[in-house]
Amino acid sequence: MANIKMIRNIALIGHAGEGKTTLAEAILYNMKATDRQGKVDDGNTVCDFDPEEIARKTSISLACAYGNYNGYKFNIIDVPGFFDFEGEMIEALSVADGAIIVTSASGGMSVGTELCLEYCLTRKIPTMIFISGLDKENIRFKDTVEAIREKYPQAIAPMIVPYLKNDRFSGWVDVSTGKFFDDKGVEQPSMPAELEGDYQSTLAELTEVAAGADDALMEKFFEEQPLTSEEIEYGVKVGVKACSTVPVFGGSGAINRGVFNLMNKIIALFPSPDEAKPAVMLKGEEEQTVACTEDGGTIIRIFKTIVDPFVGRLNIFKVIRGAITSGMTLKNVGKGIDEKISSLYFVKGKKQDTTTTVTAGDMGAVAKLADTATGDTLAESDALVFAPFAVPAPVYSMAVFAAKKGEEDKVFGGLNKLKDEDISFTVSKNAETNEMLLSGLGDTQLAIICKKLKSKFGCEAVLKEPKIAYRETVRKRAEAEGKHKKQSGGAGQFGDCWVRFEPGAEDGVYQFVDEVVGGAVPKQFIPAVDKGLREAIKEGVLAGYPMVNLKCTLFDGKYHPVDSKEIAFVTAAKLAYAEGVAKASPCILEPIMHLEIVVPDSYMGDIMGDMNKRRGRILGTDQRDGKSIVEAEAPQAELTKYAIDLRSMTQGRGRFTSEFARYEEVPPQAQEKIIADAKAAKAE
Repeated sequence: MANIKMIRNIALIGHAGEGKTTLAEAILYNMKATDRQGKVDDGNTVCDFDPEEIARKTSISLACAYGNYNGYKFNIIDVPGFFDFEGEMIEALSVADGAIIVTSASGGMSVGTELCLEYCLTRKIPTMIFISGLDKENIRFKDTVEAIREKYPQAIAPMIVPYLKNDRFSGWVDVSTGKFFDDKGVEQPSMPAELEGDYQSTLAELTEVAAGADDALMEKFFEEQPLTSEEIEYGVKVGVKACSTVPVFGGSGAINRGVFNLMNKIIALFPSPDEAKPAVMLKGEEEQTVACTEDGGTIIRIFKTIVDPFVGRLNIFKVIRGAITSGMTLKNVGKGIDEKISSLYFVKGKKQDTTTTVTAGDMGAVAKLADTATGDTLAESDALVFAPFAVPAPVYSMAVFAAKKGEEDKVFGGLNKLKDEDISFTVSKNAETNEMLLSGLGDTQLAIICKKLKSKFGCEAVLKEPKIAYRETVRKRAEAEGKHKKQSGGAGQFGDCWVRFEPGAEDGVYQFVDEVVGGAVPKQFIPAVDKGLREAIKEGVLAGYPMVNLKCTLFDGKYHPVDSKEIAFVTAAKLAYAEGVAKASPCILEPIMHLEIVVPDSYMGDIMGDMNKRRGRILGTDQRDGKSIVEAEAPQAELTKYAIDLRSMTQGRGRFTSEFARYEEVPPQAQEKIIADAKAAKAE
């Protein structure tokens, strides 16, 4: 069992392809948690074990691994960097006590680095930066630091000065101690003379940052007394915990350089679980903070669920308070059920190491729980519960169908099980179009969900662009006669009605008015006319979309004492509808969406220009938290791929939400295309 003060819970986050999984491999190898260092390209890493991850050579879901180093237990959470999997980062950072943003030495700040740093600093998550790939050619460590510092000038604090010999990484200076290490991490008697200038300037910056975190150090700094290396590290640690300081390190996970230094700094600078920010829980509507401690009744938070069609669900958790042991019973607080804890594990990628106890601050996994999933709280009492994860709302939808007839139950059953793994997608039915919609954060996420369906549940789903729930209406008044007469042996049928069609239904959909006088249509047949019209409005006369806002007035007609029947007047009403609505200037209505788009100022022009191309209207602009807010309205038909397009326009920095506003008339040119498409679909 790990002592709470000897645990470090670390999430590796950042842009896709920057080396997070490779760094995790190096850390695990250094802890002797693995006997060889795997490679992403070879498909043999601990954290990328899903077949889809191996095929794509990129992480698609968070993975946990652990090991021991110098008496400390490291719980590493490797987080995917692609924007479609933001929910995985939110889950990981809900339980991590510190985050390491991994970025390349490209000379600039990647979008992923910017978004991750903003997320961590806003939510007060202690953070470090590891600039990776220093073994490559043309590395620009200093430029990368300056690019990040330009946006966060007070926070960024480099703690190494890399030594580049012939443009190759050949070692580094530990700024707080002044010690020089070669590229293999072996301490050398002295640093190269050419590093002295950079070292002195970086030391001065780091000293000022460290002093700014502590009053006693600040007093000493103002008295122009030099700070010791221990005082500098103490000041940086205080700043890291307060999230006012972000130390920067560097090296290469691929060739395992600078990684031991990073591991030592994780121990020295990151808080242990009992020192970290307390968890926020709910007691009814009231928020309460709960410190991570070994004392008190057990509370655990499920932050990830892995679904296996053979083994079942594996729930990965962090112990917030107390301890969890095999055989105990805990209450699922949100669902009000008891769960018996049978098998407990420590997780290392796809492998599980059996244990009997997981203590406060540590992470583990439990299998075969009846009804517990991601986000749930298990506790000895039902007083406190964690709020659901605040994952981004889905912004990209596709209609989903079973590839083979008869496999619908299998496909949608599989999707519901996969929702335990990924809580950021939804499956819902559009009542207007009768399509099942798979909604998420982007096309890659939806494609991977379909791949998992096939690999895990043996069924195949097909994605198609969803239908738009158009409607039809009329713009003026028109009258028409509907006459149904059938005389072909046996009993005849006769029904004749005159109906006035106009916009203005009281409920906005359909209104029937009886203005028949003199018994032109007998009372027993008037409900049949109403019935015929109600059936008819399900399909408009232009493209077959439902008719709305239609007021229908029956004002005249004829009947036959023998041949008139209910079915005859139902049919007559439909004939009147087809003729009358066609004369009443019918048109197609489309759903209009209200959007709130959040982007950096520099993209405002692109966003507004693009919205105009989508037949959109800009309603206004605002500023919030240093970002520009654009409020707009646009037709839903023009927004089906907006999530992807916005990401492309803003390099991933833009976000938006949308909600239905109202229906509006479709412009004539667009209406012609909708009618042509509807006819083509009907012909198929």
